[in-house]
Amino acid sequence: MRVGLFIPVCNEDRFLRRQADSIRMQKTRPDQICVVDSSTRKLDLEPYAQLGAEIKIIESVDFDHGGTRNLALEIFGGCEIVSFLTHDAILASPDSLRRLCECFSRDTVGAAYGRQRPHEDADHFSKHARHFNYPGMSTAKSLQDAARLGLKTPFISNSFSAYRKKTLQDIGGFPEKVILGEDMFAAGRVLLSGQVVAYCAEAEVYHSHNYSSLDEFRRYFDTGVFHRDHQWLLQTFGRAEGEGRRFVLSELRYLLEHAPGRVPEALLRTVLKYLGYRLGRHYDRLPRQILPILSMNRGYWKT
Repeated sequence: MRVGLFIPVCNEDRFLRRQADSIRMQKTRPDQICVVDSSTRKLDLEPYAQLGAEIKIIESVDFDHGGTRNLALEIFGGCEIVSFLTHDAILASPDSLRRLCECFSRDTVGAAYGRQRPHEDADHFSKHARHFNYPGMSTAKSLQDAARLGLKTPFISNSFSAYRKKTLQDIGGFPEKVILGEDMFAAGRVLLSGQVVAYCAEAEVYHSHNYSSLDEFRRYFDTGVFHRDHQWLLQTFGRAEGEGRRFVLSELRYLLEHAPGRVPEALLRTVLKYLGYRLGRHYDRLPRQILPILSMNRGYWKT
């Protein structure tokens, strides 16, 4: 199967060369690579050019989490699989991409995502998030799992993911004009189409963020906005609060073992996350001028 690799980049070049090197070391290289740069400053994209990547420059105001990634469906015309990396994800082994794409040897798989390991500088909160969301055992999720897994069923991350191109086309591609969550939206549609979403624990990348407490508030505000705008996900797969409770309990157990001094900070973060999420769920009742202040994705509110 021919594979296209799509990488949106924006302003951040700290991982750029390491990411390009990790692509170069793949035993099975992608057949096509496209890098879309929406930066407000000039980045040195030569490491990608040396890989033979097609490089597209767009205005920062034109970037959209879903719409920009839909370009992959046009660019990778001869590919059966379209894969995605974010600019800060480093392929962890020479087999990462091959193992992810091998998921599609099963005809029922419409989408797949890999395991995320924390970067070396990850804090305890980031390490736990990777531990919680990306376990060591591979699995495949179908619509029938919704009763057991709830909102975890359509969970996927475009930081390292792949889709059968025909499936992605059949569901209408990624949604456009979304604040975040284009990956979960697409995974939900894949599941509703009767196909499964595969999680491949053997396909690994290094990817993590050290969010501050305020960052967490804003990120969860954006998640609330996404769930408010796309309520069919909650109606189909279940409410977010149940998964949130499991995460909080897991985080507390992790911190008590590894960093007990940060438990009070974790409790504060939990309150801020919940407050941010609830405000996001009711963002349409808030004054529009304060929405960019509450949001991590401030550019979204300019459209």
